[in-house]
Amino acid sequence: MLILSRKINEKIMIGDEISVTIIEIRGDQVKIGVEAQKSVKVFRQEVFEAIQNENRAAATSQLNLEGLSGIVLS
Repeated sequence: MLILSRKINEKIMIGDEISVTIIEIRGDQVKIGVEAQKSVKVFRQEVFEAIQNENRAAATSQLNLEGLSGIVLS
């Protein structure tokens, strides 16, 4: 892990196309801004883990198609 010290409005570059800017420091909370291409997905870790857990659950669940038997496609 790389540990860096930054002040407000200073940036950290990740590769050539991702920058992280320190926006605000208030007490024990730090607000950061992330600039990246739209194709790069940026999540808080807890959200990322929740998405991964939901994906795993969906991949291992049994698909129940019985409720779809009455649907008519035109």
